[in-house]
Amino acid sequence: MPSEQAQIDAFAMQIRDVADADHAQLHALSISVGWPHRAEDWQFLRDIGEGVIASDEIGRIMGSAMWFRHSNELATIGMVITSPRLQTQGTGLWMMEYALKDVAGMNLRLNATRAAQRLYLSLGFHPEKTVYQCQGIVARRPEDHALSKDVRLLGPEDLAAAVALDADAFGVARSILIEKLFQHSRGYGLFRDGALQAFALCRPFGRGHVVGPVAAADDQDAVAVVMPHIGDHVGNFLRLDTHFEAGDFALHLVGSGLSVFDTVLTMSYGKRLSDYTASGPQAPTTYALVSQTLG
Repeated sequence: MPSEQAQIDAFAMQIRDVADADHAQLHALSISVGWPHRAEDWQFLRDIGEGVIASDEIGRIMGSAMWFRHSNELATIGMVITSPRLQTQGTGLWMMEYALKDVAGMNLRLNATRAAQRLYLSLGFHPEKTVYQCQGIVARRPEDHALSKDVRLLGPEDLAAAVALDADAFGVARSILIEKLFQHSRGYGLFRDGALQAFALCRPFGRGHVVGPVAAADDQDAVAVVMPHIGDHVGNFLRLDTHFEAGDFALHLVGSGLSVFDTVLTMSYGKRLSDYTASGPQAPTTYALVSQTLG
């Protein structure tokens, strides 16, 4: 069992519950490593997940790690942050030991920065796919993003259908997460014969807004539900994280001003992504992540 106390560099560190952490200090921690999370983004994650922080003897937060149970068998790990001064001192491993202990027996996913990949490989995680962090100031005119006749705004009555479609794309039903996202997001859905075929949610995050999740069966449907969000944010900052580097979907993002800013690596522990992939020509897939933390 991991120790609740450790001497790291010159600091006597202790593990505490992230739920009890100070908002301002969490925000300062993510800023210290260049992450865009606002205090509100931290609170959203604390409302739906669990985690720990590492604090020094005077209560300063020096690290964090969170995990999110999407089903009885699958969880994602994220917000693994170490203060720059301690990044080579084992703090990340110490906190990851807590995460892995708490979700023991579950299949896991995370998105690793280049700096963290060696740590996760040492813990038994397997590389899967590159995530392209696309972002920028939306450049196209609103008239370029007129709604298709099959696309409309989503309402509370569409929640169950969105949960089901996301489950087919992601691999498990994330009912609590999608319901929470509906409360904070604007959504567009593509309907055929009254059935939801694709959807995209967009919510405030970081420097502006983020689009995700996006679930669709092909590029055309994904573009149909993402372009209205792009039209809603012309002249403003928008972000979308995707596994798609090429194709019509990626081309539409670049053409709208959302170029690739950075990449991270999706990694798995236990079952691989392919074990959760639906089969068939019209099977939906995840075109945009909820976030790098939530998958």
